[in-house]
This record gives sequence, structure tokens and C-alpha cells, in this order.
Amino acid sequence: MNQPLNEERIQALRRRLLQEQSELEERMRRNDHYQLSTTLRESIDELSAYDNHPGDLGTETYERSKDLALLEKDAFRMLRISAALERMDTGEYGRCKECGKFIPLERLEAMPSADHCVEHEPRQDVSLRRPIEEFILWKPFGRTDKDEESFTGFDGEDAWQIVSSWGNSNSPAMSENNHVEDYDSMHIESGENEGFVEAIESFLATDITGSRVSVVRNREYYRYLDGQEGDHMLEPDELEYER
Repeated sequence: MNQPLNEERIQALRRRLLQEQSELEERMRRNDHYQLSTTLRESIDELSAYDNHPGDLGTETYERSKDLALLEKDAFRMLRISAALERMDTGEYGRCKECGKFIPLERLEAMPSADHCVEHEPRQDVSLRRPIEEFILWKPFGRTDKDEESFTGFDGEDAWQIVSSWGNSNSPAMSENNHVEDYDSMHIESGENEGFVEAIESFLATDITGSRVSVVRNREYYRYLDGQEGDHMLEPDELEYER
């Protein structure tokens, strides 16, 4: 069972909090609050940013957003430290704000500003907020790829397969598949079956009544044999036709 902190432990943790607070204040003072006290016009050292290249302004905008995030993080940390020091003064330090139980010493040693036990820590919840880019940008063939919708017709990915089968700038050395030996196998899903799902469907045939079965010795048939698939003793000695 977790025990309350003694005064010696509390004072040791207080010194750590005060030291971290001092370091944060000094860092923000030294870097001028991450240069956010300087305007964009002053940072580019010009009267106006109107005639600047969009790429230059993009860099400045990125740096500003990064500095804002860093400053927000430090400010949030300062608030947690101040709240922890206040709880030490009121005697509430070391108890979970949710269940009221004592927070384990190991957790306080790792995070002196902790105000919840591990079980009730609200910041461990996975955020459902997603980047806005996910609602605008699409994955490859995203607008026309229907595979995830169990669509079996011709879609954008199929169109690209046909185009890329005529050649692209990739080489077998760049393929993710270790078994690619020629350029004809470089396009997307080059080994995908066309007109059938299982290999046996391409060489096993019947007449219109379905009562007479025959075997077509095509490329898939020989691949089937090389793969040691099926029972070859069931194949009739005399084949109806060959292709």
C-alpha cells in the first residue's frame, strides 16, 4: 500500500521543482521567449514582407509555429510546477486528485509535478484529433481506389497498372520484391491474376453441361505443377485440348 511522504522527501522534491522552475525561467529569458517578442517584419529585417519569395515566408512561418509550440510547452510545464509547489504548501501534495490515494514515491521521483496516479492520469488518453491534412490529401489512387470498398471493377489503381506495365523509371534493383528479375515484373501487382482468382480456375475447364472436365496446359498449369499443388494422379491420361 502506498504510504504518505515524510517531510524530508517533500523538501527534496521541492528543491527539484524549484530548480526546474528556475531553469525554465532562465531559458525563456535568455532566448527572448523563443524570439516571439520580435515581429515578422523585424526578423526579416525589411520594411515589408510583400516582395519576399513565398519560400522565404514559408520558412519564417514554420519557425514561428515551432517557437510557439516550444513556448506553449514550457508555459504548461511552469503551470504544473507552480501547482505542485502550491499543493506542498496546502498539504495536498502526493495525493491523486481523482481517487485521493497516495501517489507512489517512484512516480513522484520520476515526475515531481504529478497530481494523478498512473491509473487516473488523464494525459494517457489517446487523442482523437487528427491533422487537417488527412482530410485534404489522399493516398496514391485515393480518389479512385475502390479496393477497400470490396469493389471488383476497374478503378484508378488498375489504370496505373496498365500504364506502368509499358515501362517506368524503376529498375529490378529498386523493387521491394526480392524475386523480381526483369523489367516486365516492375509494375504494381505485376503477378496479379487476370480473369481468375485461383490458378486452378485458369486451366481446369468443363463443357456447357459441367459433366465433362478437361485440363488446359497453360502457363498457370505448369506453375501449379512446379509448386507441388494438388493431386496429379487425378488428372486424366488423355487431355481434351492444349493451349
